[in-house]
Amino acid sequence: MAELLGILIDPQVVATLLAAVAAAATAFALLQPLLEPDRLARRLKSVGSERERIRLRERERASQKVNLRPQPKAYMKRVVERFRLENWLATDDSRLRLMRAGYRGPQAETAFLFFRLVMPLVFLVVSGVYLFVLRVIDQPFTIRLGMVVAAVYIGIKAPEIFLRNQTTKRQALIHRHWPDALDLLLICVESGMAVENAFRRVGTEMAGQCLVLAEELTLTTAEMSYLPDRRTAYENLALRTGLDSVRSVCTALIQADRYGTPIGQALRVLSQECRDQRMNEVEKKAAALPPKLTVPMILFFLPALFAVILIPALVQVFEWR
Repeated sequence: MAELLGILIDPQVVATLLAAVAAAATAFALLQPLLEPDRLARRLKSVGSERERIRLRERERASQKVNLRPQPKAYMKRVVERFRLENWLATDDSRLRLMRAGYRGPQAETAFLFFRLVMPLVFLVVSGVYLFVLRVIDQPFTIRLGMVVAAVYIGIKAPEIFLRNQTTKRQALIHRHWPDALDLLLICVESGMAVENAFRRVGTEMAGQCLVLAEELTLTTAEMSYLPDRRTAYENLALRTGLDSVRSVCTALIQADRYGTPIGQALRVLSQECRDQRMNEVEKKAAALPPKLTVPMILFFLPALFAVILIPALVQVFEWR
């Protein structure tokens, strides 16, 4: 035991042990990166495999969407091309009306021409069966024939009426949120942003309030990016919306771009004018409400009021007799 303790205390033995420990630590430090698994590479590999899996899933989903939708579009296109409906059913402003209603591209125009052909035939068949086969209405032949002609005329005008209603709703929605968009555009311009960046930012911010207006602003931003002149993008925006307030703002932006005038003051004035115009329209509707309520009050409220007042008195008179 004393010999073993003497050996352990010997300086040469201690130095040898320390040198062995240092050599082992050095070897471990050098070999550890080689023996340890590469976690970063494994993580990047897993991320890449997940990205590829998502890409394949989205590609399959897109292929499924593409396979489901082309049948009616191909059928409509085939009918339009076979009968050459664009030569005798298309109008000069049909594409503009479709664009103002929110339908863009050749597919929308093909569907519009197809329904302009189909709807009169549908109304003709339905009215003919209803009036001549089932004979629901007992009228002379000429009157029933006139009703069929009127139904066919309604079928011809039905796609146009639908487009007009969609355009009115869309314009009302844009007109309601246009002052807010002008305020945001004014803030962006006065903060030093370029017009393209301001339109892009306002389009992003307005997506939560008015998706239609955000779509128009985003499309204007895209046109300003690839068109050689901003004036064309502004004119297209005014043409797509068909609103006087939007047209005035586009005119101010065109003048500012041409003559170098400040945009901030013009946007501030136009925004206030849009708000005043919207308030005037609300006041006009509120002022027109009492005359509109006169006839319903005479027909519904006054008879009930007279009945409530006079019936108890009549009951007492008949009981007294």
